[in-house]
Amino acid sequence: MFIDSYYSEKDGNISFTRDQGSDFAKRVADDFNPLHDAGASRFCIPGDLLFAIILSRYGLSRHMEFVFSGMVLEGIELVLPEASVALSLDDIDGKHYLSVNRSGDTTQDEALIQGLTRNYVEFSGHTFPHILVPLLAEQGLMINPNRPMVIYQSMVIDLDTVDMADPALEIDHNELTTDGKRGNVSMAFNFLSAGQLVGRGEKHMVLGGLREYDEQAMTAAIVRYNERKMAFAMSSD
Repeated sequence: MFIDSYYSEKDGNISFTRDQGSDFAKRVADDFNPLHDAGASRFCIPGDLLFAIILSRYGLSRHMEFVFSGMVLEGIELVLPEASVALSLDDIDGKHYLSVNRSGDTTQDEALIQGLTRNYVEFSGHTFPHILVPLLAEQGLMINPNRPMVIYQSMVIDLDTVDMADPALEIDHNELTTDGKRGNVSMAFNFLSAGQLVGRGEKHMVLGGLREYDEQAMTAAIVRYNERKMAFAMSSD
């Protein structure tokens, strides 16, 4: 599977280096969130990498719910559970990081899983600035450009069938509710196969440190973000 180089496995446990987590974010998800920079002081492994590993190991089910409970740091060893309808991803000390509930038909079709994974994580990785900036601006708000707090909370997938090919993903609608400096974002999306709707999904995130919208500051933050993407692309050539 294409994600095998982004984690290490030993005796049924998996772990990550900073470079593995950062490379997945940038090369697969096109995600340049500073939290996923290898040198970041607050570095954490992308939640989408855990999502990709779950699908790779346990297959794609018609209904899947993912609930994240903590940030995975470099070197933490996660124990891969036995396959069941309810999966709990914990470290070797018993600390919990991810719950997965799944039901319905399940497929191990590698091409399908790889295609859906790539499409989903790229959509997810483009949350900033493509989705969050205009969504917040509508309410006169923005995240702190110098210390963004965007936490991946949960995600659900509901598929009509797992008998499909080349699934594409399109945004359905986005919603934002705020309470002072905190916000909750819900991003609804659809899965299409051969132009036909074959499933739906929804991702939830928690935002912190919201402040009054400042167009100049936000424009500068987007420019810096895009410059980082360009610098990475040039260094990878």
